[in-house]
Amino acid sequence: MVAKIVTKLSQWNNAPSHTIGGAALLIALSGVASRILGFFRDRILASQFGAGDVLDAYYAAFRIPDFLYSLLVAGALSAAFVPVFTELLAGKKNEEAWRLASGVLILLMWTLGLLGLLGILFAPSLMHLLAPGFGPEKASLTVTFSRIMLLSPLFLGMSAVFGGVLVSFKRFAAYSLAPIFYNLGIIFGAWFLAPSFGPIGLAWGVVLGAFLHMLIQYPALKSAGFRATLASLRIWKDASVRRVITLMIPRSLSMGVSQISLLAMTAFASTLASGSLAAFIFANNIQSVPLGLFGIAFSLAVFPSLSLFAAEKKGKDFFVVLSETARRILFFVVPLSLALIIFRAQFVRVILGTGNFDWEDTILTFEILKFLSFSLFAQSLIPLFARAFFALQNTRTPLYVALASEALHIMLIPLLLPYFQVEALALSFSVASVVNVALLYVFLRRHASFWHDRAFLLPVAKIIFASLLAGAVAQLSKSVFALTTNELDTFIEVFLQLFIGVTIGGTAYLLFAYWLRIDELRLVKRFVVYKIFRQPETATLAGDHPERGEW
Repeated sequence: MVAKIVTKLSQWNNAPSHTIGGAALLIALSGVASRILGFFRDRILASQFGAGDVLDAYYAAFRIPDFLYSLLVAGALSAAFVPVFTELLAGKKNEEAWRLASGVLILLMWTLGLLGLLGILFAPSLMHLLAPGFGPEKASLTVTFSRIMLLSPLFLGMSAVFGGVLVSFKRFAAYSLAPIFYNLGIIFGAWFLAPSFGPIGLAWGVVLGAFLHMLIQYPALKSAGFRATLASLRIWKDASVRRVITLMIPRSLSMGVSQISLLAMTAFASTLASGSLAAFIFANNIQSVPLGLFGIAFSLAVFPSLSLFAAEKKGKDFFVVLSETARRILFFVVPLSLALIIFRAQFVRVILGTGNFDWEDTILTFEILKFLSFSLFAQSLIPLFARAFFALQNTRTPLYVALASEALHIMLIPLLLPYFQVEALALSFSVASVVNVALLYVFLRRHASFWHDRAFLLPVAKIIFASLLAGAVAQLSKSVFALTTNELDTFIEVFLQLFIGVTIGGTAYLLFAYWLRIDELRLVKRFVVYKIFRQPETATLAGDHPERGEW
């Protein structure tokens, strides 16, 4: 039954996405569904456990599995695998391409399996270093969580290879469905397993989610022509596999640096009041929604095109695609970040405010959300700029930039902690993110064969100006609503203020964007009319390109 459902869902992937916008829309829509499920997941967790010891232990236990996954898979594998695999396909070397995918898969499974076993054996010692502020009972629960969750990187590693192949073929449907099924597994663990088996059910839900993340992509991968081989002894002789490993090393180190930053934040949070780590994760999950829907979605969708233009030495096309994608990301992310700052209390209360998640938890979470949202624009551009370097097969520069920014991040935490407590984690993270994207921009100008600052920065300035004006209107609507409503104690009152304020602010933003003649508004309108509602296109914009002008 499950196999039939997976096969039916994965049939969406038979037709590749031919435009960046089409792929980004597919990823974004799946992302919306995944994020809605993510809110539902967080609401269940908050309702059942509140921001307290159980969720502190649960989120701390993610650090070791996430470290392994991020170090060897996450961005490192896609950054190294997709350009090499795409290059082989472009050169009509299909047999070599499939041999590369099979070799990388086998090598990854052996490595993750061995490291996972070591993590299980040494979990108590690792957790003592990771969360020195946890008491004995809380630390023991964290160790148990972590040992179970260490099964998840194996499934997620396989899924990452499957996803890299599908992205190279521009087949995004099954790839986009994977996070939805991951969240479904976690929700199943929180809703059904935890009440029956206790908190340990949360960890098994994570493993189930990782397995579903892999399973949903397999039928689409098989239809693309993938056939795994077990010739493990020949892996090291494959020049393409060695090339992927060479390209992965700097990116893996870069991801490792990022994970060290998360480990440091977990260690500092463990010394603070109970629930501090859970509140930080809740706030980060909320502000990550625009990041996932726009920053990650567009970055993933444009990556094959950037890789192709870089391989063909088309510097101007590379810049046009990169700059247009960056502006489209900012067109959505900048106003949304302001909305998160202005209505932070309303967002937190609507999403999490139920059961054991009280007003004290709410206040702590929305104060963290405020500081995180300041850098949302930078967080959203970092994946795009990093992938621009990966498309140029330069994985070293993002590593050096990550080293510098994360060093700043870790240094700022103990300096700010006495004054801001857990909010210091968010403030230091935001400062480091802004520095990161600024450095990436500066170095990208030097490495790209064609760059035009005015063509990039002037439209960005218009987007920021329109967002600030709309933010002022939204803040005014919030103040007026507060004057006409004495209390905001019920869910419906908080939801109405949020809905009305965001609607008024969003409408104002569109009007200001029209007044300032922001190109992205015109492109959004065109995309909605011609691509979503399938109206006949009677005119073609000057300069349109099958991979550039279209969404």
